[in-house]
Amino acid sequence: MMSVKTDTEVIIGGKVFTLSGYESEEYLQKVASYINNKMAEYAKVDSFKRQPLDTQNVLLQLNIADDYFKAKKQIGLIEEEIQGKEKELYNLKHELIAAQIKLENMEKNVKSLQTEVNESAKKIVKLETELKNKV
Repeated sequence: MMSVKTDTEVIIGGKVFTLSGYESEEYLQKVASYINNKMAEYAKVDSFKRQPLDTQNVLLQLNIADDYFKAKKQIGLIEEEIQGKEKELYNLKHELIAAQIKLENMEKNVKSLQTEVNESAKKIVKLETELKNKV
């Protein structure tokens, strides 16, 4: 299914822009809000404000790229953690299956031993009855 292209007006740095994309209007507004927050954050820094406009733009771009790469690294770490947890879960499932098989075998052994005990008890009763009859 193809998504519908969205055209959304947003305000970035006090100017109106029309963003187009296959994302929702809410998402496009969120992107614009992120950019505005970054601009406002740096507008408070005196050393930033003293820079020429083109330098300010590059510094903002560098900061946004930095955020992107840090988020990407965090995703990588989380994915590694998930893989580790999946491997651990896989191993635990196999241990559980092995334990279940062992339990089933033990239950069979118990039944077998119980049958032997019952047979031995019957033989004992039979022998006791034979002894009583002889005496």
